[in-house]
Amino acid sequence: MHELSVAHAVVSTVVEALPAGPSAPRVLEVHVRVGVLSGVVPDALSYAYDVAAEGTPLADAALHVERSPVVIHCAECDGDAELLGTTDFRCPACGTPSGDVRGGRELEVLRLVLDDAPALAGGMP
Repeated sequence: MHELSVAHAVVSTVVEALPAGPSAPRVLEVHVRVGVLSGVVPDALSYAYDVAAEGTPLADAALHVERSPVVIHCAECDGDAELLGTTDFRCPACGTPSGDVRGGRELEVLRLVLDDAPALAGGMP
């Protein structure tokens, strides 16, 4: 299951981007985009994320996975087209085959939702 290594990469990328120390914001949500051609299974990534996030500042943060479709560029139509499947790489408008894939392979962290309440030093008042 390579989703565990992907989950570790997502967690380490986000943790490295966070400020360190007691004033670091609490992460509530992590939003990622996964292309249908990336080879990543969203449910497996969600499960692996929970394992990878244990013991990190993301331990309680929810992971939200957005799927992105396959997008090809059609030279005949001179435009991009979103495909419904992943086996027929033909322009849906004119039927011309295309190997110019413009989307669907991505794996990216889109955004974080942070707790905007200031961190309390020393615990609850």
